[in-house]
Order: sequence, then C-alpha cells, then structure tokens
Amino acid sequence: MAMDSRERILIALQGEQPDKVPIFELYINEAPIVHLTELLVPEEVHVKAGKDRFGEERPEILDLYCLVVKALELDATCWNFSIGLEVIGDDLGRDKFGTMYRLSEYGEPMPLEGPIHDRSDLLGFDMVSKLEFEDFAGVRQVIENVGKETAHFMSVQDPFKVSWRRRGSMQNLLMDYVLDPRLVHDLARIATDFDMAAMEMALQIGVDVIIVPGDLAGEQTTIMSPQHYREYIKPYHRELVDYAHRKGAKIVKHSDGNVWPILDDLLEVGFDGIHPIQPQSMDIAEVKGYVAGKACVLGNIDCRDLLPFGSEDEVEERVKETIEKAAPGGGYIISSSNSIHPGCKPENYIAMVTAAHRYGVYKDRE
Repeated sequence: MAMDSRERILIALQGEQPDKVPIFELYINEAPIVHLTELLVPEEVHVKAGKDRFGEERPEILDLYCLVVKALELDATCWNFSIGLEVIGDDLGRDKFGTMYRLSEYGEPMPLEGPIHDRSDLLGFDMVSKLEFEDFAGVRQVIENVGKETAHFMSVQDPFKVSWRRRGSMQNLLMDYVLDPRLVHDLARIATDFDMAAMEMALQIGVDVIIVPGDLAGEQTTIMSPQHYREYIKPYHRELVDYAHRKGAKIVKHSDGNVWPILDDLLEVGFDGIHPIQPQSMDIAEVKGYVAGKACVLGNIDCRDLLPFGSEDEVEERVKETIEKAAPGGGYIISSSNSIHPGCKPENYIAMVTAAHRYGVYKDRE
C-alpha cells in the first residue's frame, strides 16, 4: 500500500524501509526557486529573485517554493524561521539580536559583527524574549499551502552557529575556546535555550522534523578538535536531541565535510539523521554501513560539481548509483550534498528528482 510523504520520511528517519526512497532538500535558494518554477509552471512566475535572506523571503517566493515542492512531488519541505533580518543598505542587514551581515545573491548572509565582544556583553543579553510566533509565519505558510500529507522540516541553527554569529565570526568563537572558555559555555547556554524555544514554537504549528544546520567540519577533518567538540558543543546537542524526542519530534544534524572524527559522538547524542554525507569527504556506502540501525543518512548528491556542471545523464547515473549504495534496508533519504544554490542548474535538479522517483522504489514493495 502506498504511503504518503510524511509517513515515508518518518519511517526512513526511524531507520526503516518505506515504500520508496524519500526525497528532501535542506534549502533551495531564492534564485533557483524562481528558475525551477519558470521550467515547471512558467505561468505562475510574476516575481524576480532578490538577495538571499534565509527566513525573510517574500510570501510570493514562498508560494513559488510550494509550487516546486508539489510539481516535483518532494516528500518534505524545509524552511527557516525569521530572525528579523532587516536590510540597512545595498548589501548589509542586521538581525534583531544585533548581528550585522553582508547580503549576497549567492547564498547565506555572512556575519560581519556581532553584539557580543566579551563576557560583559552577556549581562542581560536574552534571545528567547525576542522570539515571537510571527517569526514562524513563513513556515506556517508553507505547511498550510503544501498540506499535512507532506513532512515538514524546520531549520534551527546549531548552538555553535548561533554562538559564533553573536560573536561576529567563527574564528572569534574558536579563539574563545582557548582564551575564554566560560564565555563559550555561557553563550552556548543562551543559544541552546533559544533553540529549544524555537523548537517548541515550531512543533506547535505542525513541524515534524527539526534539522540543525551549522558546519562542524571541512573537507579534510573537523573544524575544532574532537575534544573541543565534546567539551563545548556535545552537551548542548544532547539537550536539543532530548528535548525534540520528549516532544515526539525527529531531529537531524547537518554538517558539511568530514565528520568521521565525531560521528560516534553524533550517534551517541541520538540524532535521528545525519545530513548531507558530502561526497568529497565521506563515502555514502561506508557511512550507511556504519550508522545502520543507529541513524538515517540523508543527502550525498554532489551540489559542488555535479549539479552545477554535470549533464542530466550524469546526474541520473549518480542518483542511480547512490540509491544502490545507500537505500537497501531503508534509513536513507535522498537530497543534494548541501542545498540547491544559485550555481546549480535547475534542469539538473529536476533530473535528480526524476531519477530518484524512477530508481527509488523498493522492489519488495512494488
């Protein structure tokens, strides 16, 4: 019997086998949303893409995103809640927590300066009180437009990422690991409380799965030592996972790069899924074999080289190969190796999804 998309995603996140491999995408940037809609339902496009402000997109862009999800029959949506990022210049923005960003047409806003310069700035600094249900209007719009038969993910930034954004850069926070460990823990406490409050609001409006973006690794190894991960990040990851599970939700960790040095820690913490198994850093078959029965794997279709520069035939072949390696036994959700960014050819993403539908059916369920 055929499953609906929500069932398919949740069964895969339990490490089990649904009727076919679920299809998910962490993020589709504004420009690709517009370009995909132009190919899929061109009569619906009446807006031009602007600079990416993750979670602050116009309602018209959200409507186009929902059209893409429906047209491609994706099994899940994924969206960000608003952090009050306001444009204050041609390429500058500031969120309601006091971090200044440079805006770009090609991806995530880049922090330039944060409100926390030293421990004294933490006195009275409170993020939870600034969180409002209106911040989730975009997520709610997506859920209401697409419907409850589809699974709905929401992005909640890793406490590590929330912390370094408040410090203005990742390097500032990493220096604090050595120079001011107390500041690191105090800021992580603020970030974790904020994340749990955001999760609570998300679950109230119908979100099924929390995904926690925030890179912990580069292509060669982790950004921080495994020991520093265990001291400064792992306890807060455990809190997020325990909180999500108490609320009956699934929770997935996103990190690009080679997370092998801390993969056991991520599994021990209890994340239901690991995303995106970057192909330049980790072999999907090896990872699937290692985590089977412990967590679902998500991702692995190369968005650095293949989706931007490959042919549609090459994309189809890679999808077929990846499903053959990762899908047996269940516990696999297919997606790109990060997101569908402006460099990806929209035709290649359509080819990827089409191939996933074609090759992702579990034979014993046909």
